[in-house]
Amino acid sequence: MMSTDIITPSLIQSIKDRLNHPLPGKAAQEKMLTRPKIPINIPGFERKGIPAGVLLLLFPDNDNIHFFLTLRTETVDHHKGQISFPGGVQENNETLEHTALRETMEEIGIKPESISMIGELTPLFIPVTGFEIFPFIGWSGNKPVTKTQDKEVEKIIVASISDLIDEQNHKIKKTKIRNIPVSMPYYDLNGETVWGATSMILSEFKTVIQEVL
Repeated sequence: MMSTDIITPSLIQSIKDRLNHPLPGKAAQEKMLTRPKIPINIPGFERKGIPAGVLLLLFPDNDNIHFFLTLRTETVDHHKGQISFPGGVQENNETLEHTALRETMEEIGIKPESISMIGELTPLFIPVTGFEIFPFIGWSGNKPVTKTQDKEVEKIIVASISDLIDEQNHKIKKTKIRNIPVSMPYYDLNGETVWGATSMILSEFKTVIQEVL
């Protein structure tokens, strides 16, 4: 369990200060990369991402710092049934930060004015879907009241920083993707298997946390 002495405004300030310096980046993200890489055989495929903003929202609760993940429904257009951060595709004439805040309000009901933005992590390109994800980090001084957008979100998952940095929750399972045997790293957070792009973003955030603790 994380010490209550650590959960102070100074930790949030330390995270904010760290995010203003060169980030851990790709090396930290790729700790959670499924291997071997699955080839992308899409005619005309180019690495030109569709911009999407997501929010890793931190908040205090029970002597720990937590964050939200969402289990997406089977009816959404993209990433059906997957665990992700609140977020979505950038709309015309809005910044990616605004995208992340807007989607957070739409998906889990948290108003932007209750969130203080403290920085951003390294963008992550997803070849399978063609999205380029821009992760932002926010802070709420109190545990937010949430409201699920039922068409997009099956349920809201709450995870803690202490669980994220606990190496016992960093696991690997053998599985198959397109009939190719792979080793899939994942985080076991509250019994949920968090893998893929979401786990890669969390891996960079985990590195940041470990550097400031």
